[in-house]
Amino acid sequence: MHYILMYEYAADYLERRAEFRDAHLKLAWASHERDEFQLGGVLADPVDSALLWFKTDSPAVVEEFVKADPYVRSGLVLNWRIRPWMTVAGEQADAPIYPG
Repeated sequence: MHYILMYEYAADYLERRAEFRDAHLKLAWASHERDEFQLGGVLADPVDSALLWFKTDSPAVVEEFVKADPYVRSGLVLNWRIRPWMTVAGEQADAPIYPG
C-alpha cells in the first residue's frame, strides 16, 4: 500500500531547517533502506509544505516516522496528515489498472 505524508511548514522553516536537516535526512534514508520511504521533498514557490511517499503495509510505519522526525519535534512542521494513495498507473503502481 502507498501512503502520502503531507507536511505544512512553519513560516520560518527555511531559516531554521539547517540545524535539523542532517538528522531529518538520516531518518528518511534509513527508512528508504528498509524500502518504506520512496520519495520526498518540499513543494516550492512558496516553500511551505512537503510531500513524502511511503510504501508499507500499515500507516503505523509512517506515524513512527513522524514521531521521530526532527522537523516535527522541533516545530518546523505545524501540521501533518497521512493519506492512503491508491496508485493505479505506472511501473510502481500498487494496484495497476490497464485500459481495455
